[in-house]
Amino acid sequence: MTEAAPGHTPIALTIAGSDSSGGAGIQADLKTFSALGVYGASVITALTAQNTRGVQGVEAVRARFVGGQLVSVLSDLDVNAVKTGMLADAEIVETVAHVLEAAPSRRPLVVDPVMVATSGDVLLRPEAVDAVRSALVPLATLITPNLAEAAVLLGCRAAEGEVEMRDQARALLKLGCRAALLKGGHGTGDQAVDVLADAAGVETFTSPRVATLHTHGTGCTLSAAITALLAQGAALPDAVRRAKAFVWQGLQAGRTLGVGGGRGPVDHLFAIRRGAPPV
Repeated sequence: MTEAAPGHTPIALTIAGSDSSGGAGIQADLKTFSALGVYGASVITALTAQNTRGVQGVEAVRARFVGGQLVSVLSDLDVNAVKTGMLADAEIVETVAHVLEAAPSRRPLVVDPVMVATSGDVLLRPEAVDAVRSALVPLATLITPNLAEAAVLLGCRAAEGEVEMRDQARALLKLGCRAALLKGGHGTGDQAVDVLADAAGVETFTSPRVATLHTHGTGCTLSAAITALLAQGAALPDAVRRAKAFVWQGLQAGRTLGVGGGRGPVDHLFAIRRGAPPV
């Protein structure tokens, strides 16, 4: 019997650090890709000894080997969208940027400029910020900084309120990215406000703030969900809206997940849990 010709499954690639507790980083990204029906590939930039209480240790992967992983994946898999997360140091940032820029075809790139974990632990060396700003951001289809990360990238204080968020989202575009999503999850108020700026203008996305301490991995999950949806061909504003809804439902479900003794993770698999298990 002749094997049927394969169809094309949307493929998303994450370039990020490993979270040994499974709530953030590579693990969160791959769970999110799977939950949204996308095949996930990965390039690991760092190992972390990490749990819901904090980060106990970080071992960065040699930049040359990070580049080797990336070349290996891109030379074989028809990747539809890429995201970056924790990149650890300047050499890794520059290596990733170089390989992506040299790739024969461009695909959507979502840059989540991960600098600090939910626990407050630093995940990006200070000297690497300039490399993110100058080498990686100009390649990005979308960057997804939170309020503190945007302030670092812009060299200013964190935005307070929607008006300042809109101004900073526009300012982020001047760094060279095609779009910027300024996340307000760390802000205050009953509504969580995110602001998307691109060439078409500025759009605001709001959702009721979820009263929970279990927010480990929310930033990774949002950027991974956007990447998965872009890999499936969604337009950027629609991908942002649907990804935000996905994270909101994961936060709701994560309140009773009961993982760890600290800030537990969102429930990336909430939708899968609703279905019948395989027989």
